[in-house]
Amino acid sequence: MSLTRKRRSTGKVTLADVAQLAGVGTMTVSRALRTPDQVSDKLREKINAAVNELGYLPNLAASALASASSYTIAMVVPNLAESGCTEMFAGLQQVLQPAGYQIMLAESRHRLEQEEKLLETLLASNLAAAILLSVEHSDNVRTWLGNAGIPVMEIGATRADPVDMNIGIDNVAAMFELTSMLIERGYQNIGLLCANQEQWIFQQHLQGWYKAMLRHHISPNRVINAAAPPTFSTGAAQLPEFLLAWPELDALVCVSDELACGALYECQRRRIKVPDDLAVVGFGDSDVAKVCQPPLTTLSVPHREIGIEAGKALLARLNGETQPNQKPIKSTLCMRESC
Repeated sequence: MSLTRKRRSTGKVTLADVAQLAGVGTMTVSRALRTPDQVSDKLREKINAAVNELGYLPNLAASALASASSYTIAMVVPNLAESGCTEMFAGLQQVLQPAGYQIMLAESRHRLEQEEKLLETLLASNLAAAILLSVEHSDNVRTWLGNAGIPVMEIGATRADPVDMNIGIDNVAAMFELTSMLIERGYQNIGLLCANQEQWIFQQHLQGWYKAMLRHHISPNRVINAAAPPTFSTGAAQLPEFLLAWPELDALVCVSDELACGALYECQRRRIKVPDDLAVVGFGDSDVAKVCQPPLTTLSVPHREIGIEAGKALLARLNGETQPNQKPIKSTLCMRESC
């Protein structure tokens, strides 16, 4: 009876199928694939020919389970379009890929229950480590990660209660620097525009804002925290609310560049001169900050550097090396024409 190309039960070609076609035992095939130098050239060529004919793909999960080791790292993010996600992923890949690790990327879409389902599935496999963006996690997720016995890295922003390792910027210090810059440039009637974001990140931004304003004896009460997401349209919609509540407003701090650019568009529509009548600053230094009119003063977050440093710290842990306490990654002011 001729050997079929696929097993009817699973549709997959197995190690036994390769062994049958090559006329050898499964242990010999396994040895040839995992340690080819331990079999003769003639036998290796015969097995490789069977592998190519059948289109066999090794079961990496089974191999990892057998060797009690894994080179797969799971990374769960709220949204693949999240600001800086691509750059942080590239930084991680730059460090981890040459060391033989592959990153499996999954999206939770900002839903705690979705993150739970993803991590429940991923942690059931033999992972080497897990990477999460610095967001809120459910109690279940924190318990599972704590009991998983693998390194866990949270990236993006520093937080007071990390699951394990944590590398990112200090949002309190960043907002303090951005607000202090405006005060030092002579602005007195400053507002803060926030939008729908993680509650703990909002609290960090607010803490940095209050610290800067109160240090200079300026009222910190001109704050709007919109329920809508931090988009261009939200920024444009909230500027009139600021001007209605505080017509003396002379500067506006936005927690994202998208919010700030939306406010700039509304200023143009209302013929408000920026920065003569109103200064506007953002947070993140996204591409749009460089091309909007006027170009946006903002705070640059070094997302690729965050990814690289997180990759180095994770690799050191995986190699059993002791790592010193990681300091927050420094953000940088980008001064442009909007203030």
